[in-house]
Amino acid sequence: MSYQLLIADDHPLYRDALAATLTRQFQSSALLQSEDLDSTLAQLNSHDVDLLLLDLNMPGSEGFNGLAQVRHDFPAIPVVVVSGSDKNTVIQQAASLGASGFLSKTARPEEIARCIAAVLEGEQWFDEEVLAEPCQDGLGQRLALLTPQQLRIFHMIAQGQLNKQIAYELDITEPTVKSHVTAILRKLELRDRKQLIREAQGLTQL
Repeated sequence: MSYQLLIADDHPLYRDALAATLTRQFQSSALLQSEDLDSTLAQLNSHDVDLLLLDLNMPGSEGFNGLAQVRHDFPAIPVVVVSGSDKNTVIQQAASLGASGFLSKTARPEEIARCIAAVLEGEQWFDEEVLAEPCQDGLGQRLALLTPQQLRIFHMIAQGQLNKQIAYELDITEPTVKSHVTAILRKLELRDRKQLIREAQGLTQL
C-alpha cells in the first residue's frame, strides 16, 4: 500500500537519513519534508498525509507546543514524536498530548520501520512499562490541560518574553495575553509568573 509520510525536522542530515530509511522500507510511499512548524502545517494543509514524524525541537515547535498544535488542527493524522531525549517524562508527555508513537533519534532503522508500520495500522508505539510508571513531572503532566495557544504562550514566557512581546508575535492584544497567563497559572497550579519560569526551566530538555 502507498502512503504519504511527512518528516518534520530542522536538521538536514538527520532528516535525509530518516528519509533514506523510510524509502528503503516503504518503497511505494511518497515522502514529504519540512523544517519548521509553519512549513509542517502548510504541508498538512496541502497534502493528504497519512503519518507525521515530528521533531519536538524545531523552529516554531519548541517543546510540546508543535505537537499540541498539530493534534488540535489535524486530529485524524497520527503523529510519531521524534526526540533526542528518550527520558520517561518526555515519552509520557508525548503520549498524554495525543501522539501515536515515540522514537528516539538513536533508534535503529529496523525499529523505525516497525514503528511506522504499526502506527499506520492504527496501533500505538510506546514502551508500555514507561507509560505505566508514575509520572514524576507533575508540571509536565498538567501541560496536557493547556490549549495549543496557551502552551505556546507558556513556552514564550519560559523563554523570558514579556506580555507585550508575546502579544506582538502572536498578533493578539495584551489583555488577551494576560487572560491566557491567568488561565495557564490556574491550570498548572502555579502562584505567579516567576514560579512558572522557574518550574519551566526545570522541565526535561528535549
